[in-house]
Amino acid sequence: MITALSLNPSIDRTLTVPKFTYGGLNRVSSEKQDAGGKGINVSLVLRALNCDVCCAGFLHRETSPIFAKKLSAAGADYDFVFCPGATRTNLKILDAAAGIITEINQSGRPVSPEELAQMTEIVRKHAQESSMMVLSGSVPPGCPGDYYEQLIRLCREAGCRCILDADGEKLAHGLKAAPFLIKPNRYELEQLSGRSLKNRREILAAAREIISGGVSVVAVSLGAEGAMIVDKENALYAPPLPLQVNSTVGAGDSMVAGLAAAFDRGDSLEEAFRTGVAAASAACLTEGTQPFTPAQFEDCRRKVAMEYVR
Repeated sequence: MITALSLNPSIDRTLTVPKFTYGGLNRVSSEKQDAGGKGINVSLVLRALNCDVCCAGFLHRETSPIFAKKLSAAGADYDFVFCPGATRTNLKILDAAAGIITEINQSGRPVSPEELAQMTEIVRKHAQESSMMVLSGSVPPGCPGDYYEQLIRLCREAGCRCILDADGEKLAHGLKAAPFLIKPNRYELEQLSGRSLKNRREILAAAREIISGGVSVVAVSLGAEGAMIVDKENALYAPPLPLQVNSTVGAGDSMVAGLAAAFDRGDSLEEAFRTGVAAASAACLTEGTQPFTPAQFEDCRRKVAMEYVR
């Protein structure tokens, strides 16, 4: 069983405009609204990869049926702390002409000390029942800056491996607890290393510095340049697949889910990377965060090319 945490879920509202004009009038050509958040996305992709998964986190009563329905339809279990009010809304504006998405995200309703304590106990329970825990995304106001670090330490005590996909203070604190895997992008890795990373060798060196601190695997998303994965012994680079991209929303979450699924079943670094890259690529073929099909995933998997980085 893999547990995916969704501490700050969102209603994702995507507006498509033919050509975005900053400071001017923009007319919407299409609109889509969906239950989202990184932990929710990871859970759905894990189900698309036929993994047993439970999504745990905070959920707000007014909008909870939207999330419960989506997870149930995918066959994912869930275990939430139910809070009063409605879930935050994240607005995404897609400039169709440029293919650029502008995101405007709300912070979310603060959680109380009582709700936070309930969440910690839920994580403790699932750490004892799960082989892998995925901690991804933002946390709501009321969570301490080192909350992911606290939860990773709790999971390690229970023998549950953790994947951390976060940024800023959450990532810096989380590293202190030595999660099994982290998935920064280039900018986040630069922030951690304190220097600009201009090429693959420099990225490799920065990743190895993190591994020397106790992390087992560092997967680095490089956007349009592809991705890298590094462990203590090997480093691999995968260029982007030639695809007709419909949306990059959720691609990073799909990579995390692919890596989690593969490492959980004991795959090698190479096979786990292939699965992660294929899942991220297949996610780009769908609209928004809609799940990819098995055929799309297998087609992408066959096309993944990799090379070792020295």
